[in-house]
Amino acid sequence: MHKFEIDTKDFIKKQTMNLLLSMPGSSEWILIFFVLGGLSLFVLIPKIFYMLTLQSTLNNISPENRKMQPSNVWLLLIPLFSLIYHFYVIKYVAESIRAEADSMGRHLAEPMPAYHVGLAMCILNCLVVVPGVNILTSIAGLVCWIVYWVKIADYKNILSTEKMTFIRSIG
Repeated sequence: MHKFEIDTKDFIKKQTMNLLLSMPGSSEWILIFFVLGGLSLFVLIPKIFYMLTLQSTLNNISPENRKMQPSNVWLLLIPLFSLIYHFYVIKYVAESIRAEADSMGRHLAEPMPAYHVGLAMCILNCLVVVPGVNILTSIAGLVCWIVYWVKIADYKNILSTEKMTFIRSIG
C-alpha cells in the first residue's frame, strides 16, 4: 500500500472519531429537549389563549352572522399553513362581528372591526422569514398581535353585553 492511502484512511478515522466525540451526549440532549420544549410552551400557551378568544368571539355571534365556524380557528396551529390562513381568519372574524352588530342595530366605529391591525399583524408575521428585517418585523408583529387580541376581546365583550341588553328588551 502507498503511504498516501494509509494517511487518508487514518485521517478519515480520526475525523469520524472527532465527529462522534463532539456530538451531544444524553445529558446534552436532555438539556436541548427541555430548552426547546420550554420555548415551545412559551409560544404555544399564549397562542392557545388567543385562539380561545377568537373561538369564543365567534361562538357569541349568531350562526346566521358567522362567516366561519368557531372550531376552524384551531387550524392556526398548523405551521406554515397558518401564515396564510390567518389572513382569512381576521377577515371572517371582522365580517362576523360587523354582521352581528348590524343585526342588533349597534353602530361600530370601524367598518371592519380590528381588521386593519390584524392585517398588519399577518403581513408582519409573513415578513419574519425575510433576512435583515426579521427582528424588527417580529417585534412589530408581536405588538400588532397583542393589540388585535385585545380589540377582539373588547368586541366580544361589547357584543355579549349588547346581546344581553337586546334579549332583555325583547323579553
